[in-house]
Amino acid sequence: MAHEIELKLALPEAAHAAFGRLSLLKSAPVRQSVKLFNIYYDTPDLALCERGIALRLRREGERWLQTVKCAGEVRAGLSSRPEWETPYGGHFDFSPIDDAAVADWLGKRRIRERLLPVFETNFQRTTWQVETANARLAVMLDKGWIVAAGRRESISEVEIELLDGAVDEMFSLAQALAVHQPLVPVRQSKAERGYALYKSVLPAPVRARRVELEAALRPREALGRIAFSCLEHLQDNHAGAAVSDDPEYIHQMRVATRRLRAALRLFQPLLPAGFADEILPALRTQMAVLGEARDLDVLLVEIAEPVLAAQPDDPQLAELVGVLTERRHEARRRVAELLTSPAFGQGLLLFLGQFHLLMRDSADQAEELPALRSFARARLERLRRKVLKLAQRARTDDPVSLHALRIAIKRLRYALEFFAPLAARKSVDRAVAALAGLQEVFGQINDLANASRLLKECAGSDERLNAAARSIVAGHEIREQELLARVPEALASLHRLPLPSLRAATAMRR
Repeated sequence: MAHEIELKLALPEAAHAAFGRLSLLKSAPVRQSVKLFNIYYDTPDLALCERGIALRLRREGERWLQTVKCAGEVRAGLSSRPEWETPYGGHFDFSPIDDAAVADWLGKRRIRERLLPVFETNFQRTTWQVETANARLAVMLDKGWIVAAGRRESISEVEIELLDGAVDEMFSLAQALAVHQPLVPVRQSKAERGYALYKSVLPAPVRARRVELEAALRPREALGRIAFSCLEHLQDNHAGAAVSDDPEYIHQMRVATRRLRAALRLFQPLLPAGFADEILPALRTQMAVLGEARDLDVLLVEIAEPVLAAQPDDPQLAELVGVLTERRHEARRRVAELLTSPAFGQGLLLFLGQFHLLMRDSADQAEELPALRSFARARLERLRRKVLKLAQRARTDDPVSLHALRIAIKRLRYALEFFAPLAARKSVDRAVAALAGLQEVFGQINDLANASRLLKECAGSDERLNAAARSIVAGHEIREQELLARVPEALASLHRLPLPSLRAATAMRR
């Protein structure tokens, strides 16, 4: 059995020629190009896919190879999977697979006799072998397509495979290649993309997934899992945010970035010196660009357009909405510019590399760290105290105090979501739902407070547009008063909200 360790990166087709001219690759000792045709097999009910197994026949020149891959560990683009590759002699042969459970399952009659082609990949692969002081790596540039169920999707990606040596070298090489090229780590394998095409899965914004934690984990290992979950949330919405008009992609990327920042803040006492300083600048840049676009989406769709719909004959309102639309268009252009730039890919690779090192060092070093359960309890209590302190200071006539409370509520909610596997699901769900409801109330109040400022910026010195801005603000006065009237009860409910009890490792079964 081989263990394939690789890092997958998206690269626009337009950048292929420039990528091949990079000095790191031009000086590589081995370079070859081959056309690869692959057929992926499964049962009609996709039993292999459900089990996390990929079965492939690959033609290289005149010979065919049979490959079986199993689901391994995938962390935001870095994958480590077991695979078995053998010559294909005209029929499937699973006897060389040294994992008895996999071999026995594939050899069952109900599986073996029902196998049929489900999709194909056809691409040109150019390979360079790169040697560093501590590793030997293969850099593979793939260009071609996936075909399934009468549909076709392009392949344009780079894979860096570790042939020998330290995994860290993969990130170092990737970062060096990404200095001038828009290389972005991606999670989906070609097989996963093929299955999605076969099943007609349409692209859609992706929400944050539940993080899998166990009480026996060291706190830094828990941070690693949380961070990789945030990065995957970011990756899953990247392509859509770069090209789609659906504002939810940008919103979800913003949420992913906020969650990652919240995780760094949550685990700050345990971070190595300077760790956050390496990551935060790129996160701040990302948040600024995504935040501008998101604020304008909310302002236009939820605040300005409803007023225009109620007063469709007001030319000043229509003109101001036009200005807002143009500003949102420019903000989205800046988002697309950021997400397709080398800087974005470099930042993501930096995050991946840093958190990989953190998890590796945490597993290798026997540090005196608190147990995850006691650490989580202490941090949740600290966040709750912060929320209650800000709740005492909050006033309905002070938007800044309400904004500060909203942020504190959000951080407590994220922390509860991160540590949810350590507590009873129902108690966590109740607390998270309550905090989400409060966050929504304070978030709408904040949106209306921001709207006045943004509308004035868009109106500039034009008195007609300023009059329209005042009209939009006035159109939401009743709604704002209703929201502010809910604040006293919202503040009181915070004092009644208990934190879920965190259970010991022996009581983690659900």
